Amino acid sequence: MSEVIVEAIRNGTYLKVTAVHVATGREATAVGPAHEPRAVERLAIAKLKRLLATQ
Repeated sequence: MSEVIVEAIRNGTYLKVTAVHVATGREATAVGPAHEPRAVERLAIAKLKRLLATQ
């Protein structure tokens, strides 16, 4: 996979992570506990990979 931009926004005890594929502009979002930011980021990237594979 090529370049991916990851953005994380905290809202109280929750963290929303959005992963954007630069080449296509496709994006995937994951929401999870704020105390597990790496897990939420991995989930968003995995969702993006699955999305790109279905193109």
